[in-house]
Amino acid sequence: MFVAINYIRCKEDYQERFEELFKTRAGAIDQMPGFMNMHVLKPSNAGDEYLVVSHWENEHAFKAWTQSDAFLEGHKRGFADIAKAREEGKEPPMKSTFRTYHLLSR
Repeated sequence: MFVAINYIRCKEDYQERFEELFKTRAGAIDQMPGFMNMHVLKPSNAGDEYLVVSHWENEHAFKAWTQSDAFLEGHKRGFADIAKAREEGKEPPMKSTFRTYHLLSR
Protein backbone atom coordinates (compact mmCIF):
# COMPACT_ATOMS: atom_id res chain seq x y z
CA MET A 1 0.00 0.00 0.00
CA PHE A 2 1.08 3.56 -0.74
CA VAL A 3 -0.01 6.58 1.30
CA ALA A 4 0.06 10.20 0.20
CA ILE A 5 -0.44 12.96 2.74
CA ASN A 6 -1.10 16.49 1.62
CA TYR A 7 -0.27 18.96 4.40
CA ILE A 8 -2.38 22.07 3.78
CA ARG A 9 -1.95 25.33 5.64
CA CYS A 10 -4.85 27.75 5.17
CA LYS A 11 -5.12 31.38 6.08
CA GLU A 12 -7.65 31.74 8.87
CA ASP A 13 -10.15 33.57 6.68
CA TYR A 14 -9.93 30.80 4.04
CA GLN A 15 -10.57 27.79 6.28
CA GLU A 16 -14.34 27.80 5.81
CA ARG A 17 -13.91 27.97 2.02
CA PHE A 18 -11.34 25.16 2.11
CA GLU A 19 -13.70 22.91 4.09
CA GLU A 20 -16.55 23.70 1.70
CA LEU A 21 -14.37 22.72 -1.27
CA PHE A 22 -13.88 19.28 0.26
CA LYS A 23 -17.52 18.86 1.26
CA THR A 24 -18.60 19.61 -2.32
CA ARG A 25 -15.71 17.92 -4.13
CA ALA A 26 -16.22 16.42 -7.57
CA GLY A 27 -15.20 12.95 -6.40
CA ALA A 28 -12.86 12.48 -9.36
CA ILE A 29 -10.33 10.63 -7.21
CA ASP A 30 -12.91 8.00 -6.24
CA GLN A 31 -12.95 6.61 -9.79
CA MET A 32 -9.18 6.38 -10.24
CA PRO A 33 -7.65 2.91 -10.63
CA GLY A 34 -5.75 1.96 -7.51
CA PHE A 35 -7.47 4.48 -5.23
CA MET A 36 -8.56 2.94 -1.93
CA ASN A 37 -9.78 5.73 0.36
CA MET A 38 -9.19 9.25 1.61
CA HIS A 39 -9.59 11.08 4.90
CA VAL A 40 -9.46 14.82 5.47
CA LEU A 41 -8.28 15.69 8.97
CA LYS A 42 -9.18 19.08 10.43
CA PRO A 43 -6.63 20.44 12.89
CA SER A 44 -7.59 20.65 16.55
CA ASN A 45 -5.27 23.58 17.16
CA ALA A 46 -5.54 26.94 15.42
CA GLY A 47 -2.79 27.45 12.88
CA ASP A 48 -2.05 23.75 12.38
CA GLU A 49 -2.31 22.09 8.97
CA TYR A 50 -5.16 20.14 7.50
CA LEU A 51 -4.10 16.66 6.44
CA VAL A 52 -5.51 14.97 3.37
CA VAL A 53 -4.54 11.31 3.67
CA SER A 54 -5.11 9.09 0.65
CA HIS A 55 -4.42 5.37 0.39
CA TRP A 56 -3.45 3.75 -2.89
CA GLU A 57 -2.71 0.23 -4.04
CA ASN A 58 0.73 1.39 -5.19
CA GLU A 59 2.85 4.42 -6.02
CA HIS A 60 2.17 4.10 -9.74
CA ALA A 61 -1.59 4.55 -9.17
CA PHE A 62 -0.98 7.68 -7.10
CA LYS A 63 1.36 9.20 -9.70
CA ALA A 64 -1.16 8.44 -12.44
CA TRP A 65 -3.74 10.40 -10.42
CA THR A 66 -1.49 13.44 -10.01
CA GLN A 67 -0.81 13.51 -13.76
CA SER A 68 -4.42 13.01 -14.85
CA ASP A 69 -7.03 15.40 -16.21
CA ALA A 70 -9.23 14.21 -13.33
CA PHE A 71 -6.66 15.61 -10.85
CA LEU A 72 -6.85 19.03 -12.50
CA GLU A 73 -10.63 18.86 -12.57
CA GLY A 74 -10.80 17.84 -8.93
CA HIS A 75 -8.60 20.73 -7.84
CA LYS A 76 -9.66 23.47 -10.25
CA ARG A 77 -11.64 25.54 -7.73
CA GLY A 78 -8.77 25.64 -5.24
CA PHE A 79 -6.27 26.33 -8.01
CA ALA A 80 -8.53 29.19 -9.19
CA ASP A 81 -8.57 30.70 -5.68
CA ILE A 82 -4.76 30.61 -5.60
CA ALA A 83 -4.47 32.13 -9.09
CA LYS A 84 -6.91 34.91 -8.19
CA ALA A 85 -4.91 35.84 -5.09
CA ARG A 86 -1.69 35.96 -7.13
CA GLU A 87 -3.35 38.11 -9.82
CA GLU A 88 -4.38 40.54 -7.08
CA GLY A 89 -0.83 40.59 -5.72
CA LYS A 90 -1.88 38.78 -2.55
CA GLU A 91 -0.39 35.80 -0.79
CA PRO A 92 -2.18 32.54 -1.73
CA PRO A 93 -4.95 31.59 0.74
CA MET A 94 -3.47 28.11 1.17
CA LYS A 95 -0.22 26.27 0.66
CA SER A 96 0.26 22.55 0.40
CA THR A 97 3.06 20.05 0.63
CA PHE A 98 2.79 16.41 -0.42
CA ARG A 99 4.68 13.70 1.40
CA THR A 100 4.44 10.07 0.43
CA TYR A 101 4.94 6.86 2.35
CA HIS A 102 5.09 3.12 1.79
CA LEU A 103 3.22 1.06 4.37
CA LEU A 104 5.55 -1.36 6.12
CA SER A 105 2.78 -3.77 7.11
CA ARG A 106 -0.99 -4.11 7.12
